[in-house]
Amino acid sequence: MPAKVLSSAILGIDAYVVDVEASLSGAKLPRFITVGLPEGAVKESKERVTAAIKNSGFKFPRKHVTVNLAPADIRKEGSAFDLPIAIGILAAMGYIQKEYLDKLMMLGELALDGTLRPVKGTLPIAICARDKGIKGIILPEENAREAGIVDEVKVVGAKSLMEVVQILNDELDKEPVVVDRHELFHSNLHYHLDFTDVKGQEHVKRALEVAAAGGHNLIMIGPPGSGKTMLSKRIPTILPDLTLEEALQTTKIHSVAGVMPQGEGIIATRPFRSPHHTISDAGLIGGGAIPRPGEVSLSHNGVLFLDELPEFKKNVLEVMRQPLEDGVVTIARAAVSLSYPSRFMLVAAMNPCPCGYATDAHNECSCTSQMIQKYMSRISGPLLDRIDIHVEVPAVPFTELADRDPGEPSKAVKSRVQDAKQVQLNRYENAPIFSNSQMESNDLKKYCQLSKEAGALLKTAMDKLGLSARAYDRILKVSRTIADLSHAKDIDATHLSEAIQYRSLDRQLWLG
Repeated sequence: MPAKVLSSAILGIDAYVVDVEASLSGAKLPRFITVGLPEGAVKESKERVTAAIKNSGFKFPRKHVTVNLAPADIRKEGSAFDLPIAIGILAAMGYIQKEYLDKLMMLGELALDGTLRPVKGTLPIAICARDKGIKGIILPEENAREAGIVDEVKVVGAKSLMEVVQILNDELDKEPVVVDRHELFHSNLHYHLDFTDVKGQEHVKRALEVAAAGGHNLIMIGPPGSGKTMLSKRIPTILPDLTLEEALQTTKIHSVAGVMPQGEGIIATRPFRSPHHTISDAGLIGGGAIPRPGEVSLSHNGVLFLDELPEFKKNVLEVMRQPLEDGVVTIARAAVSLSYPSRFMLVAAMNPCPCGYATDAHNECSCTSQMIQKYMSRISGPLLDRIDIHVEVPAVPFTELADRDPGEPSKAVKSRVQDAKQVQLNRYENAPIFSNSQMESNDLKKYCQLSKEAGALLKTAMDKLGLSARAYDRILKVSRTIADLSHAKDIDATHLSEAIQYRSLDRQLWLG
């Protein structure tokens, strides 16, 4: 009699149920065949499964073994089907009681000696099991903590194929994993960096505070060694804490990508991703022969830091425009179209010129104006249009480096950022907006009214500083955030003048 075992696979960042059916036939020569659109790792599972069954003390059938993965019209990839395939074969041979097979979901990679190895995507799989009314999951012990976050599903971690057989035959009573996800969430909510480590750069810290409060994308321009990377790494410490819902969504993405930190069941801190400038467009956006999340999705609910921005390939930067605008990446293939969330804060850093010393008072710049112009032109206008704040980062003087007094801690800055965020949530309560950076033109007219004095100041700035037309909306959005940080209802000239300072790349000084 054929046997059926419930398993699961990932499509995008969500999971779906896969029926693993095993049938034995003595009418043909011994053979092991897997059908149901298996990819390479699934096809190779027959070798792992065969060795694991034999090395666990069972006889492998000298029959024609057919394994079907249904639904058969969706490609299956990964090694997580090893365990359900082995259990299906053993059940078809009569080694396992079948009464529990339709109530449990199973997944796990098998080593040749029958031990279970961890797999990726267990959190979305556990969510799928709960939504489909499946009461329990058996999976490798290393994945049990992550899957145990999901309520209403009993999660049992096993060490080996033999242990799973004993559990199914009621020969081994193993307690389900119990995870207090609120306690786990708060225990993992800890950053190892702090703004108190940063010497000087008070105006840059202020710009980062404004960016964090309004969800604004930001670029820093300064010579090598001025602290751009150090400042960027500490931005997550001043962002509002992840909600539990955001943490679960972030964890799903990291779980599917297989980059979950060992031993952690949930991502409790905001992600910080810093890909090298040699990254491909598929690495940044996601995709590949077997689509997986890229860096923009791994940065979801966190920070994507692009150091040496002009060194990135132009086509790589251009494909980032859509996720910056929509907060989601859509990857279309002939057979399927997948979407990955990608709402992140973009933080970029760059030198002011190819040699890096155009704005450094202590080092002489060796670049001509044509070289600087060519270097700056590597950043396209449409991408620059999506960056609200430009801030210059000068080299830190020795007196500030030698100062032993600690800087303002991240906790104090975060408190102000959270207050400003709450103001925005209250303001946009009935609108699909979560931060000032997401305002559209009609929202600017409604929430960014300028006094006569402020309007005159903005007109003067546009004319005298050579600001581009695209800077107008950005200045209004940043002004609104600065006013929120000041607990001011209306935007006045002081808020506007500070926002104007954050548009250095729009000035004729840079773009000619």
